[in-house]
Amino acid sequence: MGVGTIILRRTIFLALALIIAVFVTGFIIGATGYVDNVIRAIIKEEVRAYRSALSKMPNVNESYISSVVREYEQTLVEYYGLNKPWIYRIIPLVLSTLSFKFGDVQQASVADVAGMQTPVKASDVILACLPRTIVMVTVAELIAISLALVFAPRVAYKVGSLSDRLVVVYATFMNAIPIWWFALIMIFVFGYRLGIAPQQFRGVISALNTVSEAFLKSDIAKFLAGFAAVLHYAWLPIITIVIVLLGPWLYNVRAVLLRVVREDFVTAAEARGLPREVVYQRYILRPSLSPIMTSALLGLAGTLGGYIITESVFDWPGMGTLYYVAISSGDPATILGLTYVLTLVYVIARLILEILYVALDPRVRL
Repeated sequence: MGVGTIILRRTIFLALALIIAVFVTGFIIGATGYVDNVIRAIIKEEVRAYRSALSKMPNVNESYISSVVREYEQTLVEYYGLNKPWIYRIIPLVLSTLSFKFGDVQQASVADVAGMQTPVKASDVILACLPRTIVMVTVAELIAISLALVFAPRVAYKVGSLSDRLVVVYATFMNAIPIWWFALIMIFVFGYRLGIAPQQFRGVISALNTVSEAFLKSDIAKFLAGFAAVLHYAWLPIITIVIVLLGPWLYNVRAVLLRVVREDFVTAAEARGLPREVVYQRYILRPSLSPIMTSALLGLAGTLGGYIITESVFDWPGMGTLYYVAISSGDPATILGLTYVLTLVYVIARLILEILYVALDPRVRL
């Protein structure tokens, strides 16, 4: 079987996985009645507040209030589509989502995460929150991976040394610390005690808007000012995440390299007197690229989903916060849109890995 055929088959399987993931999500939020129950609770609360407001008006009798409230409740039921079976609401939404035609956001709380107001498309809300997660989480993970690739090889050559033991202890310690807990400590120290970091981070919305507007208008001065504002809000979350993630990444890369360092072909290369740098690049790094690359690409793809609790601690309006608010408020268009986008990113990452495996590993080509 040719390489092209293998990649084509895996592309088809990944595409089917993407479609199935979206349909299963639609089935879960529809057939289980979860979204309907959440929306009914929202309608009940809105109707209660509407009745309370009407009852405070002078010279209004109860029969009139009841009539108006019933009409208002029926309007809400039709707006949210509860007058139709779930299959007639969710299935068309799933099909349109698969064609990148996301539905409208129903809940104001979801639009508020993106700094917008309803009516707004779920795609616009996702596109507004995605860059914020990239700035905070993806950049931090990329830095942690880069640092691990720089320092882990040095440790792998010195198993049992002081530096190796420090890496193991550091990785163990950081594995035991939740990022959100460490974020609380960092905000307390740098935000409240030292006063060199922001105490509120929601201003990143306007900072990123300034950057995008300046970029489109080619306004360099405004772009630099907006970029500085983004750094003002982003440096503490990025450093926090890097400190916690660096430990596990150092340990994982070290473990992969150690398995290769102990191979006979590495010992033979060193016995021939080859320089250590040559041995590392040709005999250690290349065989180690596949597992390291897999972890790195899938890790970076996973960061686009955001960190729900950590984003809440920083009040960072990213993808994790958006996902949480969409689920808690029962907004089907946003839930399906997020599921589709994040699964699509994972599928693309897997497809890139399949292609890179062929390029890097001769055994795959054979």
